[in-house]
Amino acid sequence: MASARVFVARLAGLAVFGPDGERIGKVRDVVVSLRVDSHPPRVLGLVVDLSARRSIFVPMLRVSDIAGSAVTLASGSVNLRSFDQRANETLVLGELLNSPVTVRDSGEDGVVVDVAIEPTRTRDWAITRVAVRFRRTRLARRARVDVHGWENVSGLDVAAAQGADRLLAVFDSMRPADVAAALSRLPDERQHQVVDALDDERLADVFEELSESDQRELLAYLDDDRAADVLEAMSPDDAADLLGELPDDEAGRLLGLMEPGESEPVRRLMRYEWDTAGGLMTPEPITLGPDATVAEALARIRNPEVPPALASMVFVVRPPTATPTGRYLGCVHAQQLLRAAPFELVAGMVDTELSQIGPETGLGGVTRWFATYNLVAGPVVDAQNHLLGAVTVDDVLDHLLPQGWRDRDLGPAEVGRGSANGRPGAHHA
Repeated sequence: MASARVFVARLAGLAVFGPDGERIGKVRDVVVSLRVDSHPPRVLGLVVDLSARRSIFVPMLRVSDIAGSAVTLASGSVNLRSFDQRANETLVLGELLNSPVTVRDSGEDGVVVDVAIEPTRTRDWAITRVAVRFRRTRLARRARVDVHGWENVSGLDVAAAQGADRLLAVFDSMRPADVAAALSRLPDERQHQVVDALDDERLADVFEELSESDQRELLAYLDDDRAADVLEAMSPDDAADLLGELPDDEAGRLLGLMEPGESEPVRRLMRYEWDTAGGLMTPEPITLGPDATVAEALARIRNPEVPPALASMVFVVRPPTATPTGRYLGCVHAQQLLRAAPFELVAGMVDTELSQIGPETGLGGVTRWFATYNLVAGPVVDAQNHLLGAVTVDDVLDHLLPQGWRDRDLGPAEVGRGSANGRPGAHHA
């Protein structure tokens, strides 16, 4: 088994042997994937110099033992292509050493002289310790070096240690909610660099996951034309929530800059109070006419752009099918569609017994509806029996949770997660 803890500087130049004892090369560096939070970064693998004067990447899962003078690999194939560092990867010896850091509990500044890596319970490796050298004092002939836990050292996360291009590369592999959480922790200048670099669609996805205060601040940073473009790319209910936080004149100005077809559903939602079904709903559920087939319905719910909650049911209506629709006939659950023949008509399986939610129903009533029926989406229907939209359980939770809940770190925002091979997209030779 590999050693419990290894300081990386001692690995440099160690011989690397294959499982049969043949010498392959020597260690040049260690590749890690920094995170956007203070949790220890994952070790992806080693850079190994071959005898043929070329370097390859060896995943940590291929390392079976690290002894005092050698590294031994387990059986299995590795990619023999020349090592090519990716944007979300950092070299410990080449980039982390000599980085300026601050010790959190003492406030002292120093530089990194070494880091320790060790295996976790999941067989991954992570950086767990940082050796920091401080300036010499008048009373000390030699500079002091202390070893601290990774969580007690600031300055080595992605935002601090990497350029904006690397940070963006890391964000590309993350969910919008995790990007939003990381973005909120960045200094203003770095936030603005990220916002400028993201396209409107991606930025809209991130905006939907930001807290109200962060939304307002970043929207104020954007010029009006781009702010309107981002609002158009957001879900109408999220855009309405954001505009509802702004002064009336500012919200009116941005609505005026949006395309009429994009602003109209947002204006409709803004007529309702934020804590009613009308204010919570999305005006873009999956709607079908009664003559639609099961195959058509399944094609609609398979659309990857449809959120999972909205894909849980389709709503059958008389024309027009765009909200506000013609007469609402009922809903069909996704599980029913999966059990039916593709050629069957959705009109033959409509659930007419499920009670509807009125647009003026308050948050408490909507919550009780979801608790009663154990569903994740529900129809919002007006007094004239027109479908206005659908409320989803995630929107309800968003308003039930305490203010500022988005600012709390959930912990799983690790970046650069690899395949079983230890590195994203690595190929076997």
